[in-house]
Amino acid sequence: MTSAAATFTLQNLALENQFANLPAHFFTQLPASPIQQPYLVAASKAAADYLHLDQACLNTPEFISYFSGNQGIPGSKPLAAVYSGHQFGVWAGQLGDGRALLLGGLSHAGQHLEIQLKGSGMTPYSRMGDGRAVLRSSIREFLCSEAMAGLGIPTSRALCVIGSDQMVFRETPETSAVVARLAPSFIRFGSFEHWYYNDRMDDLRLLADFVIEQSFPELLDHANKYQALLVEVTQRTAELMAHWQAVGFMHGVMNTDNMSILGLTLDYGPFGFMEAYDEKHICNHTDQQGRYSYRMQPAIGNWNCQALAQALSPLIGSVDETNAALAHYPASYRNKWSELMHRKFGLDTVHEGDLELFADFFKLLQSNQADFTLSFRNLSKLSNQISTKDEPLRDLFLDRQALDDWLSHYRARLAMEASDEAVRQASMLASNPKYILRNYLAQVAIEKAQNKDFSEVEKLLQILEKPFDEQEENEDYATLPPDWARHIEVSCSS
Repeated sequence: MTSAAATFTLQNLALENQFANLPAHFFTQLPASPIQQPYLVAASKAAADYLHLDQACLNTPEFISYFSGNQGIPGSKPLAAVYSGHQFGVWAGQLGDGRALLLGGLSHAGQHLEIQLKGSGMTPYSRMGDGRAVLRSSIREFLCSEAMAGLGIPTSRALCVIGSDQMVFRETPETSAVVARLAPSFIRFGSFEHWYYNDRMDDLRLLADFVIEQSFPELLDHANKYQALLVEVTQRTAELMAHWQAVGFMHGVMNTDNMSILGLTLDYGPFGFMEAYDEKHICNHTDQQGRYSYRMQPAIGNWNCQALAQALSPLIGSVDETNAALAHYPASYRNKWSELMHRKFGLDTVHEGDLELFADFFKLLQSNQADFTLSFRNLSKLSNQISTKDEPLRDLFLDRQALDDWLSHYRARLAMEASDEAVRQASMLASNPKYILRNYLAQVAIEKAQNKDFSEVEKLLQILEKPFDEQEENEDYATLPPDWARHIEVSCSS
């Protein structure tokens, strides 16, 4: 939609916090802690449209005051939700929104969106933290949320980043910031685990009923609506994992408290996009054991669904029905992976041997440490016959003969399609992005922003909103990373 068609302005903005209708022990209601002299770092016009918010509101003093948490939005009931979770496979007990506040939501044309501020100050669940977020991680979350939306991957959105010169201490002193995040719901797997492990079955049922009524009303008449809920979440999670794998995205902290009940990418921390391909790559420096490495993500998605199933099992009422719901995971992942791979390789039909052909290409990526994104992008431009268009792809591989051998098999498979070459290339280019949020690109933008130059954040946002377009004027943003980028480390600290 366009801004001219937007419904909400700051003058008529009024929120409704549906989560606040749950019993008081599900959350703590409290205001955001004011942040000193807030200023706008960046705002997403696409997210504003998603929220049906008039773009003329962006970067006004009232907008900055609302979305920094310094002024309450009419109708909002800021609250921090309690939840628990498994962290790196170990039960961590009670967690909760330690630096986030759910303000409430807006409903428009049958769609409901919640607004949450991240970095808005201490809550009863902050544990030893200060409840703040740093500018560095806030910019990364803002850019990646919108980049994933541009890639067509289910995700929470980011409306804006509000900065401040107020200092917080992490490894070193850093300036702070607040991110305004959007999602139909911020409820997590760990929200259910909290009540299950505290033996509060009535509260577990209340939460499940709330989620079904709010997000899955079509399940209300199901014979076993709680099993149907687990099926829905399991399928969504499996498909999300396939989406991540297909673009080389690594979340970095797939704890159950970071897993969305809606199958959205949630809680961007030490994420990364694959560059030189290594299936064992770990994007989170804190993850010493590689639990959340690239190759482990599908299995961990399954593990997390099993943890959710354990929490829902008293409501489902039968081990067999619980296991039957979980059994949807492998097929859901496999089917979505196959669908996405056929698109990436430009194949409209499915033939025996396709998955082996795809696997062989990934083996080549692995043995040559070829750049994931550039390899698929250059593959998209190949002709059906050997030509000079092969060279940009061949230049990414040390073992060119092995690639040429694979290409001969690939072209033989293309010949079975009988599809128009130009149509096939266009389809592949629409499935294989040219632009991703590489760590070094984010780092350059962050360093400029730390000096109050937000131009690079804005430019990256504009590029990443259209990741499949050629954008010839931005070629420098779609090249191999510089040598210094290998030394960038991202951890859970933010």
